[in-house]
Amino acid sequence: GQAVLRQEIEALKSAAGSSGELFLTSTAPASIEVYRANQYYSREEDFVFALAEALREEYKTIVDAGIILQIDDAWLPALWDRIGMAMGLDAFLRRCHLRVEALNHALRGIPEDRVRYHFCWGSWHGPHAFDLELQHLTDILLSVRAQAYLIEAANARHEHEYAVWQTVKLPAGKILIPGVITHSTDIVEHPDLVCQRIVRFAELLAKENVIAGADCGFGGRTHPQIAWAKLASLVEGAKRASRVLF
Repeated sequence: GQAVLRQEIEALKSAAGSSGELFLTSTAPASIEVYRANQYYSREEDFVFALAEALREEYKTIVDAGIILQIDDAWLPALWDRIGMAMGLDAFLRRCHLRVEALNHALRGIPEDRVRYHFCWGSWHGPHAFDLELQHLTDILLSVRAQAYLIEAANARHEHEYAVWQTVKLPAGKILIPGVITHSTDIVEHPDLVCQRIVRFAELLAKENVIAGADCGFGGRTHPQIAWAKLASLVEGAKRASRVLF
């Protein structure tokens, strides 16, 4: 798939022109593992690390092209209500830690400031009544060799979890990118609400450690007109937050 990836990189650069720093998404071993059967390796661990070694080629190609690598890992927490609840919390967290070890293996030698890591809870339209709470996952999140971490923080199931950062310390040099707009509703957030959400995180973590983001991707979930309206609200809300904070 190297030729396809190079084509994607060139298309991104051509579309962006001189608009600034770019990022391109790839997938984590834990998320590409789902729906794929191991028919070769005697141990599950070997299978996961083999996936990581293959993904490393994609990671390096993106970073070597001068683009920030964003690794999407929706399945890592999202499997909780499918397999984790039956396993129990401790066993499920051990499973997650192994897959983060594999991801870090794939990221070896890649500068952390060229990597962003996103995880969520699958983000399908549904009740999400059994999402595992963020407080159980922060150690796993922050153990990934990345500079920036993207989390859901704007939808009705997870917005309250900003309070986690009252006690969890963001390591020096790290950045949190909380979602301040969400795909989970077609209601377009008011810029003042976006501003309030940004300021809330900035007051907890310091303004230089926060970038405003979206809960997850809008593609296939939100009508394009609504998605663009939400992104416009994100931009305006960030401007208002900057006036408050700076």
